[in-house]
Amino acid sequence: MLSNILAGSILATSVGKALAVVQFGGVNIAGFDFGTDTTGTCDTSNVDPPLTQYGGCDGAGQMQHFSKDIGLNLFRLPVSWQYLTNNVVEGPLDSTNFATYDALVQACLGTGSHCIIDIHNYARWNGNIIGQSSGGPTNIHFAQLWQALATHYANDTSVIFGLMNEPHDIPDVNLWGATVQTAVSAIRQTGATSQYILLPGTEYSCAKDFVSDGSAAALINVTNLDGSTTNLIFDVHQYLDTDGSGTHTDCVTDHVTDTFTPLASYLRQNKRMALLSETGGGSNESNDSSCLTDVCSALSYLDQNSDVYLGYVGWAAGAFATSYTLSLTPSGSAAAGWVDQPLLTQCFQKEFAGGSSGIQYSPVLVPSTSTKNAPPPSSYLASTASVESTTPAPSVGSASAAGPASPYSAILASSASSPSSASAAALPGSFTSSPAGYTSTSGASSTAATYGWVPTTFLTRTPSTKIATVVPSAPSSSGGADDENECEPDY
Repeated sequence: MLSNILAGSILATSVGKALAVVQFGGVNIAGFDFGTDTTGTCDTSNVDPPLTQYGGCDGAGQMQHFSKDIGLNLFRLPVSWQYLTNNVVEGPLDSTNFATYDALVQACLGTGSHCIIDIHNYARWNGNIIGQSSGGPTNIHFAQLWQALATHYANDTSVIFGLMNEPHDIPDVNLWGATVQTAVSAIRQTGATSQYILLPGTEYSCAKDFVSDGSAAALINVTNLDGSTTNLIFDVHQYLDTDGSGTHTDCVTDHVTDTFTPLASYLRQNKRMALLSETGGGSNESNDSSCLTDVCSALSYLDQNSDVYLGYVGWAAGAFATSYTLSLTPSGSAAAGWVDQPLLTQCFQKEFAGGSSGIQYSPVLVPSTSTKNAPPPSSYLASTASVESTTPAPSVGSASAAGPASPYSAILASSASSPSSASAAALPGSFTSSPAGYTSTSGASSTAATYGWVPTTFLTRTPSTKIATVVPSAPSSSGGADDENECEPDY
């Protein structure tokens, strides 16, 4: 266990030993996701980088404060896919936009914290679902994005890859599992083999519905290249107001009985872990303490079950105004001093930094091994695409995760300029013939341009042999009634 901690992670396979508190506690630092809606459409002119050097708020100062003064050690950094690639679905990372976003990542790493790269697109690009919409983004497009990001951060053991924010209304959740598998394989093949990867389910990644909506069954078979599930973490969200939207100033439940307890049972039976990457409440009003009570209770429960819950991340600070319903943004400044929201100090600081047992938990687990001088992903892709496309890729289960060519490299040289033009005819021939160890999710090469390739072994696994039959109980009468919206905060 000690060697794993020094390497920058506590393995997901070490479930069974509870810590005094969860490993991670933190806050979302929003701004790069602004302009993105639940259809996966983004008006990038509304992006508001939370960095003073780009005319925004002092997100870097906020993270320094949260880490040093509050004791938090995890920051989730939402960003839209469109922003990173300058609105080209199959394009490399845009050098200007990515450098701006990376400045926030480096500021996060500079605090000694872990940092989640979160693609905030709801499993979509401009209304089309990844791998399930004709003419929309393919699994290969998604894998290409993650290949580029993972290449840049392959040596940053404190970076966590959050594959996708809040997928919802997915027609085929099993196909979504295949999409997730493709992205995981792309990440691991860059040499980024030790970082956590967050696996999101459908229905806005709702913790309450994670088992019952089929997300657990679809994701439990996703593996690393060697067939293990080490450091593959389920990604869940849960809000505590009347409809789970996070738009109300009062909370009605802590979701301990109807959500977190049955999910903990499922995780234990399957030897897996989950991260609550979004939660919060609108109790910044001085006359309302309901969210202070419920959020603190929920976080306390997660601390008590830290053998299966990796951590929790509050929504949200960064570019949000202090008046925003769910704001955790402090007022003040680094120079004048920060004044925190009550929910942050009374719940997140008390429950995490102090620990439910009163034990101080260090906000810095390991030094970051940030490689700031790594080649930009755009230049990496341009310089290696022609070489990689001629080298066979290993099948899932191969002992080597680094070095061999990626099965996604064939699309890197594609001249398609929009989702609608990403057809088989416009792509290299190697994209329409199955790469070694991969097959079309529909079983037919002719539709691979729509659905993309996934590891053949993923399609032949039998979920029933791995899944415990633990289903969350029905929600209490105080829970939200709008299941479709239950885990989605409205901006």
